[in-house]
Amino acid sequence: MANEHFDTAAATWDLEPGKVDEARRLSDAITTRLALTGRERLLEYGAGTGLVSQALVPHIGSVTLADSSEGMRRVSAEKVARGILPAGTRVWDLDLESGTAPEERFDLVVASLVLHHVHDVPVVLSGFRDLLEPGGHVAIADLDTEDGSFHAHLHDFDGHPGFDRHQLAQWLVQCGFEDVSVGDFTTIDKDGTPFPVFLATARR
Repeated sequence: MANEHFDTAAATWDLEPGKVDEARRLSDAITTRLALTGRERLLEYGAGTGLVSQALVPHIGSVTLADSSEGMRRVSAEKVARGILPAGTRVWDLDLESGTAPEERFDLVVASLVLHHVHDVPVVLSGFRDLLEPGGHVAIADLDTEDGSFHAHLHDFDGHPGFDRHQLAQWLVQCGFEDVSVGDFTTIDKDGTPFPVFLATARR
């Protein structure tokens, strides 16, 4: 799916019902599952407006937001300027499907409801591993396999209708991750239909 949808949605993204609460719940789940020290260098991939990073700020050291949508990056940069995101937060244009990972390394990579928009998931997972320091962690929240109705309102959606948890775990192992865990996280209600969401964590 092209970035035009996200460019258009960026200005009102944080106002959509449930967005802020979902980000807070993901932050809570990550801090429960991973023993964070408060010094972690965080990269949020497909960060949108950086809501998950905002929630994680009390638990980590520094923030880098990466998104291929110019509109989302613009809103994130405005948040940094206004002090909503910490001073020193960086906003990157990064697409691991079409480019190589930067040489910089992080302690935690987070991706929230991003992978189902990715065509070549193993390529992006390999990019996550390349971005992590040895011992660093990845945390991925995404949809369980669904019938395609989650994105029925988007005429140009060409991603995945969620994921089989076992398949995702296999991809993580094949990309060189260890301590792979995929478990229940939350449910997103969309027009009265519940869509289960898992949280996968793994260590480089």
